[in-house]
Amino acid sequence: MLYALTALFILQLLGELLVQLLGLPLPGALAGMLLLLAALLAYGRVPQALESTAGSLLQNMMLLFIPAIAGVMLHFDRIAREWLPFLVAGIVGAAITLVVTAWTLRWLLRDSADARPREQEQAQ
Repeated sequence: MLYALTALFILQLLGELLVQLLGLPLPGALAGMLLLLAALLAYGRVPQALESTAGSLLQNMMLLFIPAIAGVMLHFDRIAREWLPFLVAGIVGAAITLVVTAWTLRWLLRDSADARPREQEQAQ
């Protein structure tokens, strides 16, 4: 678990450095996650330590949102003044997430349905 957390923090740091050096218009944490994705694609699989660590983090994800929620509460007066952009961003973001999730699930189900006949042929 320690190695996986260290790898995640190093990739986040590399992402932050990459964003600062290249002046990219995206968060450093996102750049770090893209680096992680590239590394996993190059490696070809998810290492067991990373898989179990990520699972533990995902099970406790709500705890990771507490600082962000507290930060939003500090700016409640601004949200009250500018509620429409927040509402539109929330609705549009949820709609995009729903569409992308449905598309991904459909794509994964199609791939698994295509693989089933090949597995049956090989079994015979």
